[in-house]
Amino acid sequence: MGRLFGTDGVRGLANADLTPELSLSVARAAAGVLADRDGTSRPVAVVGRDPRASGEMLEAAVVAGLTSAGAEVLLAGVVPTPALAHLTAETGADLGVMISASHNPMPDNGIKLFSRGGHKLPDALEAAIERTVVSGSSDGHRPSGAAIGRVKPLPDAAERYARHVLSTVDQPLDGLRVVVDCAHGAAAGTAPDVYRRAGATVHAIGDAPDGWNINDGIGSTHLGPLIEAVRAQGADIGIAHDGDADRCLAVTAEGEVVDGDAILAVCALALHERGALTGDTVVATVMSNLGFHHTMRDAGIAVQTTAVGDRYVLEALRAGGFSLGGEQSGHLVFLDHATTGDGLLTGLALLSRMRATGNSLAELASVVQRLPQILVNVPVTDRLAVAESDAVAEAVNAVEEELGESGRVLLRPSGTEQLVRVMVEAPTQEQADEVAHRLAEVVAAVG
Repeated sequence: MGRLFGTDGVRGLANADLTPELSLSVARAAAGVLADRDGTSRPVAVVGRDPRASGEMLEAAVVAGLTSAGAEVLLAGVVPTPALAHLTAETGADLGVMISASHNPMPDNGIKLFSRGGHKLPDALEAAIERTVVSGSSDGHRPSGAAIGRVKPLPDAAERYARHVLSTVDQPLDGLRVVVDCAHGAAAGTAPDVYRRAGATVHAIGDAPDGWNINDGIGSTHLGPLIEAVRAQGADIGIAHDGDADRCLAVTAEGEVVDGDAILAVCALALHERGALTGDTVVATVMSNLGFHHTMRDAGIAVQTTAVGDRYVLEALRAGGFSLGGEQSGHLVFLDHATTGDGLLTGLALLSRMRATGNSLAELASVVQRLPQILVNVPVTDRLAVAESDAVAEAVNAVEEELGESGRVLLRPSGTEQLVRVMVEAPTQEQADEVAHRLAEVVAAVG
């Protein structure tokens, strides 16, 4: 077995890579490891899922694994991932289990684990769970009789989450016309209702999940249908979520895409003006566009940069006590209100900023002058050789001197493939393309 946990839980092709047997083992191991850590004789776990068909099968396996370890299970049903994290914290549960493959296509599925308080598991706990699964050591402990765990529904799970996100809205969003794309995913039963209750006029698409159509040509990774709907409806804004609603991207009234960098900048400036941006610092990943950094610098906001992945953003937020962070992909974390990326919170924050300022989304997003960017994936046979190459280092240094403060270079080995990703930003697309391909040739020659 290869490494079980990736950057966001366990994920793979359902019933092939991610089987019911593996799901049961992961759930049982997680209950055992967390119980041992916390000294809990009967841990409590909240279980939720997105609507993809394989979720029904994997939910049954996860529940079996948890109850066979003596855990009490609260079934939340189909809810967004941030709802599952919130419910884990609100109920005081020891463990949260979300069955979802997020923005991945329907055949995939995944298991995301949350510890007490609704936080994603640290590496050490994931490693302990993985060791337990691989060794099969949890198989020896089998409670019986009254020690076996029980299962019961969690009443009003989606409504409890809806009330929570609505509590963050300071004023009614009356007058805003919104198209929301639910990706035929976990947001379908929650997002349109939340935006309507906040006061907006809402037209929903991607709101009819059937188990098979999640993320299928729709949602935050396929923005064409949202752009068409915004134009057809004459809406002020389009909001796109992914399959488990931990992401939010947006579309202007004119049909222009607003990515996570611009959304993060708009939200950071709003908090900064209110004195609510802790440490006047925002957390972003190395992939955030240089234009975002320039906007933050000009506003007097510091940027702390992390590796790619919302878990690293979260770690930096918690370590520094900061309040806001996010990624280009639309994962934004409002740590004052949530313990993980939350697409609905992000959408409400964006709408609230439009309502408070009276500005259009295009006007708000224009604060970020995005630099032309190109990403080239270079196949290599040895990523380590590239990382240690003097020739590559010299080529990068030469390009950085050439670009100065008007651009930047990032070389990043893939974590899962024999690839080195060459990212270049420059004042013009032509220069970015030329520099990136020049560096790619050096990388290819070395690797």
